[in-house]
Amino acid sequence: MNAFETLDWVVIGVYFALLLGIAWWAMSKSRESSTDYFLAGRNVGWFVIGASIFASNIGSEHIVGLAGTAAKSGIVMGHYELHSWLVLLLGWVFVPFYMRSRVFTMPEFLEKRYSPKARWFLSLVTLVGYVLTKVSVTVYAGAVVFQSLMGIEFWTGALIVILLTGLYTVIGGLRAVLYTEAIQAMILIAGSVTITVIGLVKIGGWANLQAIAGSSHFDLFLPADDPNFPWPGMVFAPPIVGLWYWCTDQYIVQRTLAARNEQEARRGTIFAGYLKLLPFFIFIIPGVIAYALAKSGQIELGKPDEAFPTMVKALLPTGLRGLVAGGLLAALMSSLAAVFNSCSTLFTMDIYKKLKPGSSEKELVFVGRLATGVVVLSGIMWIPFMQHISGELYHYLQSVQAYLAPPIAAVFLLGLFFSRINGYGALTALIGGFILGMLRLAAELSKDSLSGFFYWYGNLNFLYFAILLFVICIVLLVVVSLLTKRQEEEQIKGLTYATTVAADREKSRSSWSLMDVINSVVIVAIIGAVLYYFRG
Repeated sequence: MNAFETLDWVVIGVYFALLLGIAWWAMSKSRESSTDYFLAGRNVGWFVIGASIFASNIGSEHIVGLAGTAAKSGIVMGHYELHSWLVLLLGWVFVPFYMRSRVFTMPEFLEKRYSPKARWFLSLVTLVGYVLTKVSVTVYAGAVVFQSLMGIEFWTGALIVILLTGLYTVIGGLRAVLYTEAIQAMILIAGSVTITVIGLVKIGGWANLQAIAGSSHFDLFLPADDPNFPWPGMVFAPPIVGLWYWCTDQYIVQRTLAARNEQEARRGTIFAGYLKLLPFFIFIIPGVIAYALAKSGQIELGKPDEAFPTMVKALLPTGLRGLVAGGLLAALMSSLAAVFNSCSTLFTMDIYKKLKPGSSEKELVFVGRLATGVVVLSGIMWIPFMQHISGELYHYLQSVQAYLAPPIAAVFLLGLFFSRINGYGALTALIGGFILGMLRLAAELSKDSLSGFFYWYGNLNFLYFAILLFVICIVLLVVVSLLTKRQEEEQIKGLTYATTVAADREKSRSSWSLMDVINSVVIVAIIGAVLYYFRG
């Protein structure tokens, strides 16, 4: 049923007008060059970078999925949010190398550090993964919100937003994406804080929430034999996935590559680190509040994934419903825009430009727009298949990431710290790890018909599997590299810590201040305090 009234629609209308106005302004500032289209001219400040990282990360499936998981299983999935301190590693450890190499994409960096084959492999895997997971899942979760909150038919809502987002991404490139995301992040935070505060007041405060929901809903560390989220797995696996996501995934890293200098990029990641402290409290805790409200008979809660939309309809007055819906729309559109732009950058710079190295700047921008359009159409074509997705979507996504992330994380991390790692080792780890991960996915889907080792392989907890796969990839990476020819030092100069020249080290050191260090320490300390408080 449509819960919106006239004032809610007015708020939504103002939101879209503001969004399109900003997109138009960003477009008017753009120039027909590949650097401007794909990296906003490399002239973006820390506030926009940090807000854009946050908005890109938080999709509608994030809000719906986290609240739904919290309503069903408690706050344990909060580990994935709290381990986002790894975004600080992006700014402090990885950004200096990325910016010095002047790359457009992460596969391009792998080519500089290792070999062209490593670049091709990562490009293709990333593109396919984006279309089949990030685009489709974000659209699906967004369509659920449209249908439950606004009364707009499921597929109609999905189609409208994917076309609208695709339009300003195609025309405006990364500059339009970045500046609209900065606004969307603020709207998203405001709406989610509102629902959290009103929900806490409705339930009678924090103490009442704990009493009604029960201690099991407030435990971050479940027993080691828990079938879904054992505490050793939740402590060690999310950082592995996080290292891949926050420090090596084009989807996130592209925002820092657009910075005007290393200092702005690093401060952008610090700002993003502060913003990433919020989801635990404004997405996960509302799920627990919804569970408590349903348990005490104050609301009716059907499926767990309906927790957040149900609270919006039941608790918020007219106008505020429109504000929160604007936040959900912001999450949907910012994530989609980030995927669209990252896909077009990967295809244009890693595939098209490699095949046609003499392409003009105007041609590259045209191909980038065309590639974005193809991704948009691919997302639309995938929509009819989304009806087959089950309620275990969020859990499924985390497990798929656990199978894809370890080899990529290992190759990037050891590549910076161990100059003896070479292209042979990197390609072996990337391909071997990908095959093992996909075999695990196939075994998991058919484990009921398997036995012995194969059943164990398909049934091992996905968190433990991620840790095991990471270790295997490191072993492959090191052993194959040591058994093959060392790379020429000139090829990897400035791409590892051991080969970085003194002048670059000094330049990097001069780009950060004591306040940057203090802010980073404060973020880690807050995360430590939250982990301690909810230790069970």
